[in-house]
Amino acid sequence: MTTSESSERVLVTGALGCIGAWTVRVLLEDGATVVAYDAGEAEHRLAQVVPLPPPDRLVRVQGDVRDQRALERVMDEHEVSSVIHLAGLQVPACRSAPVLGAEVNVVGTVTVFEAVRARRERRERIGPVVYASSVAAYGGQEDGVGGGDAELGGHAQTLYGVYKRANEGCARVYWEDAGVGSVGLRPYVVYGPGRDQGVTSEPTLAMLAAARGDPFHITYGGFSHMQYAEDVARSFVAAARSGHQGAAVVNLAGSVVHMREVVAAIEAAVPEARGRISFGDAPLPFPGQVDTTNDVFPSQATTPLEEGVRRTVGHFRRMLADERTASLLTGGCQA
Repeated sequence: MTTSESSERVLVTGALGCIGAWTVRVLLEDGATVVAYDAGEAEHRLAQVVPLPPPDRLVRVQGDVRDQRALERVMDEHEVSSVIHLAGLQVPACRSAPVLGAEVNVVGTVTVFEAVRARRERRERIGPVVYASSVAAYGGQEDGVGGGDAELGGHAQTLYGVYKRANEGCARVYWEDAGVGSVGLRPYVVYGPGRDQGVTSEPTLAMLAAARGDPFHITYGGFSHMQYAEDVARSFVAAARSGHQGAAVVNLAGSVVHMREVVAAIEAAVPEARGRISFGDAPLPFPGQVDTTNDVFPSQATTPLEEGVRRTVGHFRRMLADERTASLLTGGCQA
């Protein structure tokens, strides 16, 4: 399917999150019709990213990803041709509410696969299922040097990571047992406008603080892949259009940098913030570097860190300067 084909009708679950909002934007820019499915009501991230008023090709549906009947009804009513599944709770929420985290992150993902499997049995073309896994599925810092489809070693360090690892296993079984193709993407530290929740949102919150003229402390340090949100969204869209047969898992590319380099990029974008952005010593409980080679969509967009930070800070400054948009920016790391 080409980007110009208006018959592309994409269901995006978790559309009100950061990656969801950017995915909606990329799809709309390409001419697709988007069914934005989310249990929440807070549309501030979508409003930050998608120019308002939204086009007629954006359909908002409030719904729980665990509700299979509702999900299937939406797929049928809107003649969905592909699914990008991004709904899920972040690390802090999974830690504080493990049962709910498992229900949303694991049961919700199985529900998506079941809904697609049922439509394949009726010979309706939906697929591959593209879903958000995470680098958190890996073990500790020593893990992650294999290829994009590498076997996971060690033990995931968070419940969130355990749930993501379970989803990758479920996806493999759905391909082997039911022929439902899938591509799981493992983001790392996603940053950019709209990123205000989860542990790895802190670099973006530091950029917002710098734009406001406030100090900020990032609680972790070490090396990681910094990935601009728009690039991540484009990878999800590329995977949805890949026609992949099988159950692939892909590590997303980004700028492999130390946190000191992130702070330096913020200071370069906001010179007056020099010395006001700090970071901790402990690295994230994920590998510092992972192999991002893959055969699904070999060319991944990678905005250089300095450019991505400059764009993000500029975006925040424009929003802060207008009282109509300043209220859309949140100031805390949410669960």
